[in-house]
Parts: sequence; C-alpha cells; structure tokens
Amino acid sequence: MTSFQSQLGEEEGIADELAESQREISIAEFFEKNKHMLGFDSGARGLVTAVKEAVDNALDACEEAGIRPDIYVEIREVGDYYRLIVEDNGPGITKEQLPKVFGKLLYGSRFHAREQSRGQQGIGISAAVLYSQLTSGKPAKITSRPKGDAQAQYFELIIDTDTNEPEIKADEPTSWDRPHGTRIEVEMEANMRARTQLHDYIKHTAVVNPHARLELREPGSDEPMKFERGTDRLPAETEEIRPHPHGVELGTLIKMLEATESYSVSGFLQEEFTRVGKKTADKVCAGFRDRHFGRGMCWSAGVDADLEAALVEAVTNKGASATDFFAEEAAGTLTSREHTAHHELVEVVDNVADATEEEHGVTFGSTVRENAVEAAWTELTAYDPDEDVDRLTPDLYAVVEEATSTRKDDATKHGVAERLARRVAADGDRHRATRRTLRAWVDEAAADTEEYDDATFGGTARENVVEALWSRMATVPDDLPKVRDVAGDRDAASALLEGMRETDILAPPTDCLAPITSELVEAGLKKEFDADFYAAATRDADVHGGDPFIVEAGIAYGGDLEAEGSVDLLRFANRVPLVYQRGACATTDVVKSIGWRNYGLDQPGGSGMPSGPAVISIHVASTNVPFTSESKDALANIPAIEDEIELAVREAARELKSYLNKRRSLQKRRQKQDVLGRILPEMADKVADVVDRERPNIDGAMARIMNNVSVERERDGDTVKLVVENHSDRTEEPDVTDIVSAEPANVSDGAEVVDLDGEWFVKWSPSVPGGEEATLEYTVTDDAEFDVNVDGVEAEKLTVNA
Repeated sequence: MTSFQSQLGEEEGIADELAESQREISIAEFFEKNKHMLGFDSGARGLVTAVKEAVDNALDACEEAGIRPDIYVEIREVGDYYRLIVEDNGPGITKEQLPKVFGKLLYGSRFHAREQSRGQQGIGISAAVLYSQLTSGKPAKITSRPKGDAQAQYFELIIDTDTNEPEIKADEPTSWDRPHGTRIEVEMEANMRARTQLHDYIKHTAVVNPHARLELREPGSDEPMKFERGTDRLPAETEEIRPHPHGVELGTLIKMLEATESYSVSGFLQEEFTRVGKKTADKVCAGFRDRHFGRGMCWSAGVDADLEAALVEAVTNKGASATDFFAEEAAGTLTSREHTAHHELVEVVDNVADATEEEHGVTFGSTVRENAVEAAWTELTAYDPDEDVDRLTPDLYAVVEEATSTRKDDATKHGVAERLARRVAADGDRHRATRRTLRAWVDEAAADTEEYDDATFGGTARENVVEALWSRMATVPDDLPKVRDVAGDRDAASALLEGMRETDILAPPTDCLAPITSELVEAGLKKEFDADFYAAATRDADVHGGDPFIVEAGIAYGGDLEAEGSVDLLRFANRVPLVYQRGACATTDVVKSIGWRNYGLDQPGGSGMPSGPAVISIHVASTNVPFTSESKDALANIPAIEDEIELAVREAARELKSYLNKRRSLQKRRQKQDVLGRILPEMADKVADVVDRERPNIDGAMARIMNNVSVERERDGDTVKLVVENHSDRTEEPDVTDIVSAEPANVSDGAEVVDLDGEWFVKWSPSVPGGEEATLEYTVTDDAEFDVNVDGVEAEKLTVNA
C-alpha cells in the first residue's frame, strides 16, 4: 500500500481525491525517469548512444542537402565528466529551428514522412541533450552556420522537462571557420568501457556509408581513427510515398477514411494509396462489394417450373398479346440460361419489358416489372417441404456432388444439400450471402448431417463445397456506400480492408528508399575488411504495415579475417549500425536458423551462429523500421522482413559456396600439377636412358595433360612470338602483358603498346576457343629483355614458358 493510499478512508469522495492527484506529464519528464528506453542506461552505453545519435543526424542532414558527409567526432576527459564534440559539414540549421531540434523531444521533420531516413521519431539528439543535463547539469553548446550565412549562431540550452520545451541559456552570433555545418558539444557522466562498441559503430558506419568521411579522436589514443570515402556517389534521393494497401491496419484505415476529401471508395483508394489506379481500385471494390453485400445465389429453371404461367398471372391490364409475348420471351430467356441470380432476373425482366413496349406499344411500369420479378423468382426458388415443393435442393446437390470425392455416398451428399437448401430458404427472398455466411451455412448443414445421418463430412469437403458455391454465385451490382458511410461503419471498413489485402497489387515503388546497392555493399566491405572473397545481394522491395522495405546482404571471407570463433555479424537499419542487443534482433535469429554447412562454413551442432573467417553484413532499409524499442538497437521479429533477410543472405551465401567449391577444385588441381611437376622430368630422364636417346622435350606436356592454357615465347633473331594455346574445352580470354626493355616494332593487330619510363608494355587480350591457339608477334633488338604477365586465367589453369 502506498503512503497516499494509507491516508484514504472509507468515506465518500475517495474518487475525487484520487482524481485530484492525477496529472499529465510531458514526454521529456517520462524519458527523464526512463532514459534506459532510449539507450542511456549506463555511462558506457550512454556515450556510445550519444555519438550514434549525433552522427546519424549529421549524415541525414548532409545527404538531404546533397553534401558528401565529412564528420568529426571527439571525446575528451574533463574532470569527472566526458565532453563529446561532433561536427559536420551539413547545410546548417536556422536560428529559429535550432533550439527545437536539440531541445524538444518528438520534434522532427520525418515522423509523418513515408521515406527512408535514419531518424524517424525526433527523439535521438534531444535525448542526448537530456541525458547530458541530467548527469552533468550543464547545457548543450551548439554552433550552426547555414549555407550562405555570413556568421554562425551559438546557443547554450537545456530541456525543460515539465513542458518539453527548450530553455535557452545563451543565444549570440559567432565566427566559425566552417562555411556551413553544425557542431554540438555536450558533457555527461560516462566512461570508456564500451570502447569496442564505439569503434564498431564508427567502423561499421564507414562500411555502410562508403560516401562519408569519418574521424574519431578519443582519450588514450595518440592517433585518430580515420575512415576515408570509398566512393563520391551519394545515396539516391528519396521521394515520400503514400501508404500501400497491403500494410494498412483497420484503425489506420478508418482514420484515413475520416480524413479524406474523396466521396467514392474508388476515388479514396486512388488518392490515398500508392500503386492503386483505376483497374486496381475496381478489383478492390469488387472484393469489397462481395464482402459488404455478399453474392447472389444462382438457380436454374427446373423442368417443373412453369415460369410462363407465373409471369402471365403477374401481368395485368396489358392486353393478351403483349402479356403472352412478355411471358414467353422472359420464360424462354430464363430457361436458356444455365442459372440466374435475383439481380440477373431483374435485368432479364427489364430487357424483355423494354422489348415488349417497343413491339406492342404498351407501357410496362415499375410496378408491373417488380411483380414479374417476384413471380418469376418465386417460381424459380419455390421451397415448401410440407407441399413437397423443393427447387433448391437439386441445384445444391449438383454442386455438392461435383465438389466432393466419390467416396461420399449419395445419401450423405443429398443430406447436406437438403439441409443447406432449408438454410438458404430461411435467409431471405434474394438469397444473398457473404463467403463467411456461406461457410457458416455449409458447416451447419454438414454438422447436422454428421449428427443425424451418422455420416462424415470433414473440413476439406466443406471447403470444397464453399468454394464451388462461391464460384457459382454472382457479384451483385449494388452501389457501394460512400466514404463517409464506410468510415462510420466498422464492419464496412473491415470488409474494405479485407478486399484491399486480398487483391493482387504491385509492390510499392522504391523511390522512397535509398538502398546501398549490392555494388556499394561490396565496396564498403572491401574498404574495411581485407578478405579473399566478397559477395553482395540486394532484394526487390516488399511491404510490411503499409511501409516498403528492402533487404541487402553482403559476405566477406578469408584473407586477414579471424578464423577462430563465430563469424562477425554486422547489422544495419537505414544505414545505421546496430551495436547492442544482438541476441534480441531478428537479423541474428535468421542467420542462426540457416544451415551454413551447406554453404561451406562450419556450424557447431548444425545450428546457431556459423564459425570461420567471415563477415556477414545485413542492411534493412525501410520508411518505418520496426525496432524492438525506442533505443533502436534491434529489429522486431516481423515474418515478412525475416523472410527477405533469409533470401538475401542465402543469395550471397550461394556465391560463397561457389567460390569455396572452386577454390577446393583449384587446390586439388594445384596438388596434381605439383605431383606431375616432380614426376615428368624423372619419366623423361628414364625414357631417355631406356631408349638411349636424347631427353624428350616436356615443356608443353604439363599444359596438355592438365588441359591448361599455355603461353610460350619463340624468338628468331629480331622476331618475337608469344603463342597462347588453349588445351581446355572452353573459350579463354587471357590478358597478356609483355614488358620489353626495348621499343617493339611491327606489333600484331589487336595489341597495344604503352611506353612507361623506358619500358614498353605490350598489352594483348586474345579470345582463344578451346583446342586452338593465337599468336602475338613483334620485332625488337637482340639485347632486349622480357617479362610476361598473364591475368584473366586462374594460376592453376595456366602454364607459362616465356
């Protein structure tokens, strides 16, 4: 019991006392007491999180302005605190906006925008300012100079946690040597125990942002960590998009229906959603119509249905000739149709009535037509078991018989059809039903048959009957409700949502996303990891929750990578490294679930994180990344995203498997050549001794035995020939460079000569089909020296005698 509760008696007015104690709190006050939710749960992690938020802001600002990022990070020990300084060369922030950007939580430009960005909530950098003031009591110091301004503006500020508003301590112009950019300086209670995570964040940021230059200075380090640009190409500019129909939830849809200016459902779909044009909207509306109004049951004109007599009786005062013509034409049309729904009957009656008016000059008004429809429908669907009249069961039996297996006996099928007919007849005069209602009817009829007839009619048979009946039923032509009516009717909105989700709609456009691209994923890995092999894959866009996303994966293997222990897993979201909570991340779960032995990596126990000299990089780009918490350290387990992560990783892993298989094959080939290299000379010597002749020339034997590409030099006076002979069964295209100490002349066509400081490089790239040869010829002085280099063919498949 709290101290407040202990003061409350049993007298009246307790609720009023409790109400007086309740008050609204600001978001800043909430995070003041829950800073761990934002990643500031310790001094070590708080420092890393502050660096991360400041660098992320800098990268976003630079990219939005089309500036290649140049970011400087410095950490200093200042007495009992650590001072963090982050500078960028971005576009700067205006004097009016700067206090709110740094001094107000949930203030930002990207929360409502459906386009990729690192920051989304407007919390990050202001949370760092809040943590700084809570632990050190000192204001944040910010300098910013918008591009084109003569001077920079200097601010000192803190966050008023009661109001979530910036409290400005200093505001004055200042000089700054940068032509544009922003600098933030905060002091906080922290430590360097998370130095590894800090280094990982900076290094991995350089990997996933190869267009950025980063520099980190920190206590205890003589030299700064510098990461130069790997490319001058900025990420593609993103465009804001509308939500995708497949990812919207019911509450969001109702809110959109209430806010739209469209009147019709079709217009609403085309105006408010991406990838919805007229044809797609019509398909969605058809699905909505089926779920909102249901479809109409269709019935055939049985042999015992006297439609003509019923129609004659329904028409009065139109003259015998006109009445007979109308009845005969309408009955004939209905009889010729395979089956007819109520609204189709209305159309038949209207068409025949119009023809009768034109033929006989009489008027068939709405009352006469309605009477004719009612009479014909009653005759088509007559059902009165007491009078032994049942025109529904035969049609339903035909459907049940066609939909179920031959193992169901006729009695069971007939029992289901009879009970289904009774249920349909009891529902109403137009026999409409949604698919859900139809399923309930079939389940009820099947359950009664099982109970009373001692038969079996299982789930598969029921679903088959539902599908057959639904396919036979006709979509009704009723006008859809207006948008305002759908917004006020939860069931109608739910039906519209189902129609949207079940319609095939193109994946969302990707111009709202800026994936790294497989080329730059590979370039980033090459820039920071010295490996033997690199592969990358970028998936096509998919959608979750109305937000498109793209998954990219990269793998580096071998080289200087650590061979012992688990592979190094790099996780990224919107180009931001995720350095904490690896075990709680969907990315980690997916990597562990893959059978890596199939791709050539060791995996103790056959599951879990693979082992070996490899780095696996995974990047998820989305307009709304589903993190597990506000600290944005791990991805939530969303099935659609997990599936794409797995597909991207497997695509890159297949290239790794091919590389390892090829490497093993070349290793065996190399071992075989080593053995032959030792045996062939001995065999040549032995043969010469046995036959008492000169030792045979074995220079080309190795290439022929191993099906290699051979390169041999022949010289006759001033004439030099390089002969490339292809002993394999496929075309090879070697790049041959002959380095000559004297200037060559009369060089064969197809070769290029480059003079570099007294050495001449003769470059030649022939295409040599299997079993054929090509020759490079030139002339040179007698005292020339040669050095040949051959690329484009694996060393294990190449024999050079030149």
